[in-house]
Amino acid sequence: MNLNIDGKTYFFSEGITLEDISQNFKDMHKAKIVAAKVNNEVVDLSTKIVKDCDIEFIDMSTEEGMKVYRRSLTFVLIKAVKDILPGSKVTIEHSLGKGLYCEIHGSTVNNKIVQTIKNRMKEIIDANYPIVQKYMDKKEALDLFMKEGLKEKVCLFKYSDKDEIPVYYCDDVVDFFYSPCVPSTGYLKLFDLLLYFPGVILLFPEPAKPDVLPTFVDVPKLASIFKEAEEWANILNIGYVSSLNDMIKNGHGRELVLISEALHEKKIASIADHIYQNKMIKLVLIAGPSSSGKTSFVHRLSVQLRVNGLKPLPISLDNYFLPRDKTPKDEFGNYNFETIDALDLELFNDQIIKLMQGEEVELPIFNFKKGVREEKGQIVQLEKNQIILVEGIHGLNERLTRDIPKDSKYRVYISALTQLNLDEHNRISTTETRLLRRIVRDNQFRSSDAEETILMWPSVRKGEENYIFPYQEDADIMFNSSLPYELPVIKRYAEPLLKDIDSDSKAFSVAQELLEVLSYFVPLEDESAIPPNSLIKEFIGGSCLDV
Repeated sequence: MNLNIDGKTYFFSEGITLEDISQNFKDMHKAKIVAAKVNNEVVDLSTKIVKDCDIEFIDMSTEEGMKVYRRSLTFVLIKAVKDILPGSKVTIEHSLGKGLYCEIHGSTVNNKIVQTIKNRMKEIIDANYPIVQKYMDKKEALDLFMKEGLKEKVCLFKYSDKDEIPVYYCDDVVDFFYSPCVPSTGYLKLFDLLLYFPGVILLFPEPAKPDVLPTFVDVPKLASIFKEAEEWANILNIGYVSSLNDMIKNGHGRELVLISEALHEKKIASIADHIYQNKMIKLVLIAGPSSSGKTSFVHRLSVQLRVNGLKPLPISLDNYFLPRDKTPKDEFGNYNFETIDALDLELFNDQIIKLMQGEEVELPIFNFKKGVREEKGQIVQLEKNQIILVEGIHGLNERLTRDIPKDSKYRVYISALTQLNLDEHNRISTTETRLLRRIVRDNQFRSSDAEETILMWPSVRKGEENYIFPYQEDADIMFNSSLPYELPVIKRYAEPLLKDIDSDSKAFSVAQELLEVLSYFVPLEDESAIPPNSLIKEFIGGSCLDV
């Protein structure tokens, strides 16, 4: 066979596995190879190649590679718990503090038990058990899952039209994962397991430093949001995607939408009430990553502040950019508009303080085409019942408001912080939810196709990692903009856009993974119950707000 690997043609015998081929290329990669793309589709290294194709190896220095590593590591944890605590069940909950928060049901965990599980994981990894993928007929796979006590997986495929299901084996453990794993446990040398009551934190490397374990940093405010989301899920009676699908299929989609939106409105109202009750607050700063619904949130918070008798004065950080000739550049020599050093911090602090003292100021208006401020700005003066609202990526960074007294400001972090998981062991990352939101929005309002948005996403994520996520725990309050029903709604908009991406595109593999995720959701066709001020309307269209 003639195989095109990294732009060069190589000859290999028919039937050779990707793992065997990868041994010839491991020195060309800066991190361990864990999977591969065959004709742009991500597959296991155990895959046998039987005809000419294009191959691209995936290592741990990429996000795609680290997903494979994380997923496989959870399989080892599941096996270790089965070995140490027979009858107990593991649930993979959500990311937390650079790790995965997992719970062990059926046993009370303590430091001693966690250490025992960790030691068993090391033994499993040292034994280098094969992780075998086998495609099974749907009925055969579901019968197997039921026999193994994996009822949630049976429920997940209740409305699926898939004929075959990928089943994974590791020694005596059987499971389903919707994306590839490593070929054997020996690939998973780097990990840690920590007690985080009532569960555990599973630590693994990051793409930027694939050979180093990060230090776990507790994020109690974020953890409380996950707890709140769990309570909301209980109110809605939805634990996993299967129960969400049942609600929609049984005609309860309207009820789901109304309760979800009411919970959002109640939270926004409570934030406004808190701001009103604290008479010291004169400045509200709102920050969050891309496609969090910040614009809709600001409008809805403004309405609730008006209900309390406060009149918001919105100020855009975009107007405080330094002139183009003073804008910092990145390591590639390009203007870096995302760094906080691209803003005129001295002017911003000076004007905010003057406004808070009742003085009249001339707010700048930045001309992005010319790269300079307009000669004339906007004259404003804060009235007695007014409060300043500032929305921007640097809102939580103390440097932005360094001269403003702490008691005078209130910082809000907004993001799609949670997402229903497919089942106990297959989580959907909130990053994927935000990417789907952005794909739909960019197509609806910015004339960008899905391919363009996907290819731009890594640079967006880099900015978030540098300038937003490090400061999220500095927020006074967090708002979770996720809506349990949003993926059943977004599915109808996103699927045709993702299917339009050609198989030779660099965006194809990401598109395929997103399509796979969406395939497990029953669509919510009737959108009549979605209110016009819903955050989801910012992305699908039809919002009554100026978004």
